[in-house]
Amino acid sequence: MTYFAHLPDRTVIAVRGEDRVPFLQGLVSNDVTAVEPGTAVWAALLTPQGRWKADFFIFADPDEPCLLLDCPSSQSAMIIETLSKYRLRSDVQIQETCLVVHAAWGALPDAVTVENAIIAADPRLPEAGWRLLMLNVSPAAKADMVAYDLHRLVLGLPDGPRDCEAEKTLLLEANFDLLNGISWTKGCYMGQELTARTHYRGLVKRRLVPVASEAPIPAPGTAITDAGSEIGQIRSSHDHCGLAFLKPEVLEHHLEADGHRIVPRVPVWLATTLSEEKEGVRGKVTSS
Repeated sequence: MTYFAHLPDRTVIAVRGEDRVPFLQGLVSNDVTAVEPGTAVWAALLTPQGRWKADFFIFADPDEPCLLLDCPSSQSAMIIETLSKYRLRSDVQIQETCLVVHAAWGALPDAVTVENAIIAADPRLPEAGWRLLMLNVSPAAKADMVAYDLHRLVLGLPDGPRDCEAEKTLLLEANFDLLNGISWTKGCYMGQELTARTHYRGLVKRRLVPVASEAPIPAPGTAITDAGSEIGQIRSSHDHCGLAFLKPEVLEHHLEADGHRIVPRVPVWLATTLSEEKEGVRGKVTSS
């Protein structure tokens, strides 16, 4: 079955100019040289201290030498301002476009529906589906934002500022290392040192984990407790599904938020890492 949704809370930024690839390569967490028509890259923009600031999908425009950033609309102006600050003498032009973002999962819509769309598989997980940049909102987009939100919450996919805390969250805490959001082989980029140190020394103390509750999940920022002690925090959610920052060692405990039971629903792609970090062997595994 095909699910096809317009994502009205996303904006597309164009990065043009001869230096567009090396310019972004020195600023974001993933390898921009891997971007090509049909292949998108998910990457984060960090503070100089290595904390999350923004993230976006990077597409290649098949019709002109241009990179397209699919980002949260709430962060578009900040992303443009931040990138412009580092432009210096680079041959780069940065501006918003009129393109609109869609997502499809289950299967791609028929060829006529997506004609002229810029399409790439969501690079985070195969189950995530596809992302599409289009000139107009497609009338075939019958699924809504709620359907897409539930889809990504069950998979455990973070949604920018709804899940990450600006200038606080580490990329590994938000699972960028497990969801193809970091290149460990590219050259230096802003904030790389802390990200690499966290990875190779196994210093991750919490992870973003899917959770469920019989009651509607409380608001973002609500504390999660274990026997009265705060051990985590709710992030984005819808109804009974959500994401939360949790310590690996408490996942089998009786957890509560705002008086309601919170149950971790660890996806397969995250399970092994959480088990290793619970046992304190993750640093040995990644650095061996």
